[in-house]
Formats: sequence, structure tokens, C-alpha cells
Amino acid sequence: MAKTSQTRTVTLTDNETGQTYEFPVISGSDGPDVIDIRRLYAETGMFTFDPGYTSTGSCESAITFIDGEKGILRHRGYSIEDLAGKSDFMEVCYLLLYGDLPTVKEKEWFQNTITNHTMVHEQLLFLYRGFRRDAHPMAVMVGVVGALSAFYHDSTDINDPQHRVIASHRLIAKIPTIAAMAYKYTIGQPFVYPRNSLSYAENFLRMTFAVPAEDYSISPAVSRAMDRLFILHADHEQNASTSTVRLAGSSGANPFACIAAGISSLWGPAHGGANEAVLNMLHEIGTKDRIPEFIERAKDRDDPFRLMGFGHRVYKNYDPRASVLRESTHEVLDELGVKDEPLLELAMELERIAIEDDYFAERKLFPNVDFYSGIILKAIGFPTSMFTVLFAVARTVGWVAQWKEMIEDPSQRIGRPRQLFVGEKERPFVPVADRK
Repeated sequence: MAKTSQTRTVTLTDNETGQTYEFPVISGSDGPDVIDIRRLYAETGMFTFDPGYTSTGSCESAITFIDGEKGILRHRGYSIEDLAGKSDFMEVCYLLLYGDLPTVKEKEWFQNTITNHTMVHEQLLFLYRGFRRDAHPMAVMVGVVGALSAFYHDSTDINDPQHRVIASHRLIAKIPTIAAMAYKYTIGQPFVYPRNSLSYAENFLRMTFAVPAEDYSISPAVSRAMDRLFILHADHEQNASTSTVRLAGSSGANPFACIAAGISSLWGPAHGGANEAVLNMLHEIGTKDRIPEFIERAKDRDDPFRLMGFGHRVYKNYDPRASVLRESTHEVLDELGVKDEPLLELAMELERIAIEDDYFAERKLFPNVDFYSGIILKAIGFPTSMFTVLFAVARTVGWVAQWKEMIEDPSQRIGRPRQLFVGEKERPFVPVADRK
């Protein structure tokens, strides 16, 4: 829990009236302190103005810690490097939900529970048929996940702890099945049902790429990379989609509706669509010999071109997830024997040139997780339209953990940001016949 300093305060002075106000400073267990301004309006008659909430702490959380200056990402105190290198996605899910890594028995129970929830209600098949065949998979995801509350209304009482647990397990388990079905629907192939003998990542790959006409062989390297991708995207503190889930949940909305809201937010190209933008950028560059031209364009402030997949809104150093994923990228390319894929060769060459360029090094514009994830997903065989869907599959556990934490926080209130109004003041109504 956060602690309010008994001695440290911040004093604000109104230059117009000379009035001073004191506000306490709150310290967390790590990271910067915050100024408690909950009584700001009551005492001063003013609000803070913070577009994008980039300087505002909206909640207390014990789940994920980020230090963007040092390139640190930790879940419940464990570094992302350790989790991605030594753990698996099911363990990370348990960690995010329950606060500690599971014991052998706890892990076995959790894996069995998730596995036994992977099937979806058979009537959902009819819901898919209502979408156009060329619908974007994220549009399908938003609709189907939102509809889960109509199929599983026995776990939507957010005030019942058991309901919250069951809904959490159902969401984590069923999202991969729903995502794979969205893909199958858009390409006109039959749905593939989950298989309980497979791991989370293996099951998803099989449901996505298998066909009834032949057996599907799962590559260990690809499965490992998929599991690692899920770990690296599992949670990332109070980003846009997570904040959306919390804001929707603050009204008392059911968990399925809240996760659907998070998926909608993730769909934006500035958030979950960044790895798709990387592939689009590579298509624009086209060939290796044009890389220097685009490198120079990226340095030109007057040129609208931006080098996608480099730098990060939070990390002012190397994205810790990118260093983990870079190893997996080359492992997957070697496993799949990808040697003559022009787009992937282009990406590797762009990475090499940008890393060696002083301009990017000085500004710490290193390849981020979106740069490498797009390359891996492309190599595995996912179309770019599925990239954000895969992000949603991984991030669901983070959303659920954040939602659960918010619901169980006794200090949580319905979200209600304020505004700086710049419109018309009160004016008299003029009858339509008299308006000019």
C-alpha cells in the first residue's frame, strides 16, 4: 500500500491572490513519489490540466512496475527478462492474477482449470456467421468478447469473489479460441476445436493453422516464441487499453464488457497496431538499397515519415522486451528456414543500419518490441490483420488482473476526468425565424 509522508508536503501558491495550499506527498514501494491532489478542487476551486494523463497517477497497483529511464519492466517484482527466459505464460498468468509464482501443485491446478475452459459455447458459431467474411478480425473480437456476458451470465456478478475468479479464468482460456475462430472465419476454413493435451501456445497455434484434412505439426521453436510473445505482452502498467478496462470497470460493468472495451482501445494504430505499422513501413521502403533514403527521411523533422518500431513512449532506454524478443526472432527465422523472404531480410538490414547510426543511438531510438514481434508473426504465417488480435490474446490476463485489483480496491470510485472548457459561455436562445 502507498504511504502518505507525515512530514513532506508540496506547497502551491496562487500568484493572483497570494493564497498558499499544501498537499501531501505519497510514496509507493518503487518509482517516483506522487502529490495527493484529491482535495485540490475543494480547497482551491481549480483542477489540474493533464492531456493524456501522462503526469497523473489514476490508481494504486501492485501488479506491474516500469522505469522507462532505466529500461525496467517487472511483474510482481520479477524482471521481464527472468520471466521470459525462465518461466512460461501460464506461470506469468498465475503471477499476475494471484501475486506470486505458483508451486508445482498450484501450477498444475491452474493449467488444468484454464485448459478445461478453452471451449466456447457452440451457439457462438452462429454469431460468427453474422459478420461479413471480410470483417477485420479485431471487429469480430470486440463483438464476440462483448457477447460472452450473454452466454456466461452466471459469472457476471462483480461483487461475488467466486464470480470474479470464474470470469477471469474463462476470459484467459477462451480468448485464444475466439481469436483463432476469427482468423478461420475470415479465410473460410472450418473452426478447429481446442485440444486439452497441448500447452496454451501450442493449442492456439493448432487452432489457428490446423485443418481437418491433415495432421498439424507444432514446431517447438515457434511454440516457444509464441509463449514468449504472450509473456512479453501480458501487462504493461496503465496504458491506454488497461486504463480503458479500469474506467469501464469503475462503473460496475461486467468483466466481459470491460475486456471488450480494452480490445477496442487496443485496436488503435498508436497502441496495439504498432507492429502492423512496422510491416506497412517495410512495404513502403521496399528494398534494401532504399534503406539509407528512409533513414535520412526519418532524421528530417519536416518529413512526415517516421521509423516505426523504434523508440517507445515510456522507455527512454532500450525496451527490455525487445532484447528478449530479438533472440527469439533469429531463432524462429532459423527454425523455419526463412532465408529468401525479402521483407524479413529488409527488416534485419534496417535493424543493423539503425543500431549502428549515431543519430538513433544518441536519441536512444532502439528497436522496440513491436519491431521484432511483427517480424516473428510474419515469419510464422500470421497476416498483419491478426497482429493486434494476438496482442489482445496476450494482454487479456493483464486486463483481467488490473480489473480484479480495481474491483477489490476499497478506495476505487467511478472514473470521472474533468475538463478545461473552451466553448461558448451562456447565451440567449434565438427563435429560428430571427436567426441571421
